[in-house]
Amino acid sequence: MAQVQRMSRLMVKTLRDDPADAETLSHKLLVRAGYVRRNAAGIWTWLPLGKKVLDNVSRVVREEMDGIGAQEVLLPALLPREPYEASGRWEEYGDLLFRLKDRKGADYLLGPTHEEIFTQTVKDQCTSYKDLPVMLYQIQTKYRDEARPRSGVLRGREFQMKDSYSFDTTDEGLAESYRLHREAYIRIFERLGLDHRIVSAVSGAMGGSASEEFLAPAAAGEDTFVDCPQCDYAANTEAVTFTAPAVDATEHGAVEELDTPDTPTIETLAAHLGVPASATLKNLLVKVDGEIVAVGVPGHREVDLGKLGEHLAPAVVELVTAEDFEDRPDLVRGYVGPQGLEKVRYIADPRVAAGTAWITGANKPGKHARNVVAGRDFEVDDYLDVVVVEPGDPCPSCGTGLKLDRAIEIGHIFQLGRKYADTFQLDVLGQQGKPVRVTMGSYGIGVSRAVAALAEQSADDKGLCWSKEVAPADVHVVAAGKALQTELALDVAEKLGAAGVRVMVDDRAGVSPGVKFTDSELIGVPQILVAGRRAADGVLELKDRRTGEREELTVAEAIERLAS
Repeated sequence: MAQVQRMSRLMVKTLRDDPADAETLSHKLLVRAGYVRRNAAGIWTWLPLGKKVLDNVSRVVREEMDGIGAQEVLLPALLPREPYEASGRWEEYGDLLFRLKDRKGADYLLGPTHEEIFTQTVKDQCTSYKDLPVMLYQIQTKYRDEARPRSGVLRGREFQMKDSYSFDTTDEGLAESYRLHREAYIRIFERLGLDHRIVSAVSGAMGGSASEEFLAPAAAGEDTFVDCPQCDYAANTEAVTFTAPAVDATEHGAVEELDTPDTPTIETLAAHLGVPASATLKNLLVKVDGEIVAVGVPGHREVDLGKLGEHLAPAVVELVTAEDFEDRPDLVRGYVGPQGLEKVRYIADPRVAAGTAWITGANKPGKHARNVVAGRDFEVDDYLDVVVVEPGDPCPSCGTGLKLDRAIEIGHIFQLGRKYADTFQLDVLGQQGKPVRVTMGSYGIGVSRAVAALAEQSADDKGLCWSKEVAPADVHVVAAGKALQTELALDVAEKLGAAGVRVMVDDRAGVSPGVKFTDSELIGVPQILVAGRRAADGVLELKDRRTGEREELTVAEAIERLAS
């Protein structure tokens, strides 16, 4: 027998108007439909309906993780400083980490992710190659001190996440664990009804090598990804690579100094000289762990600081300040050029290839230089893909112009390798009787974020529209208002519950039929069964919430249809 939820007793309060601070569709509807309640910035209470949806998402995740042989554990959320200091992430996470002290002054944190603790757990429990491979997972509350938590449960400071970890003795074993997780993730998101893309990604603070993201396309998404309309290439913008084209071997003239007063920006320089911005070389100065570094890109492109930071991680990248220029009089603000730079590392985008000629700063106030050739007049210390990707940039696979789309990151999988095993000396005794260093994978799914992503993708102008897999009920029975209608609604609800159908029945007294119908569409249960004008004949109206299709059924027919 399935539960019958009577709205006369259910703690659910719907709202007619959007919350004043709501920015995204999921934020508006989850609050209006009574699924969540805000406690503070980025901190939310899951109300009864919301908790059911959250639990249903967790159930699907748990079933598929169990299906690949992963074992569920539960680690603490309150964690000691020492493991994260050993891995370097006590500092790397910076302000994102919630830090606290106990009464004795010892440092702790609220876990943002658990690689360190899982590694220590396996080190304690697994000592022989016979104990591996092993895959462990948990569904737990995580914490990140977001600077600007927003979009409701989409980007919170406290959130539900499934994180799993694989432990193998060989790289081939890691590749197999990665494959199992990848296929399980595809099944999870298909069961949840989430439209998703699998894209190449970077590992970031997680470390490791191979990395892919699972993205749910949505206007509210904070991730931008590229999609090739010609081939199957897709990637996070920070993972897009660029192959430098062949350079025209034409000889360039000697460097020519130009008088360019009041042209400290690419726009003013291009206008002054009557040349396209693409003919100029932009040199952005940043500090990498406190040391000044110059980054060169074509003048019509922008430096992607996030991408640069990923390339240089775990080093901290920040823009230079006016005080930095005062300390380095050789660096002329607005007129920096790579030729003649001293004690400055020079990083360039691959488009600044050897043999390309540029108009760039002459390292003198009000002066620029023409015919400054890469490889002749200056050397590049490192080539890194650091420009902001734009629509029409060539696909790395086939050369077709790329499209850019917004999406919500709902999952991320990494082949971590031996990064954390090296830190914590995670070895097992191998078949030859010698220690073998373990290799790891890390795999995450945003459980609470998946709820928001589902709301973003499936909602319509009337409200939420859940799939049966995650909905808080299978059918929403509505009593139009009269005593006979309410009696019929409760009767059919009990019979449906006895047949194993999860039922929500709106038996509220003193609430108009119009409000009940509006609430049923706002709450978004897949099927709506109405005891209305033909209740005296024992006839009900069944409405499909997604398609709007309606048909009249007897009580017996309705039970047979909905229980099948």
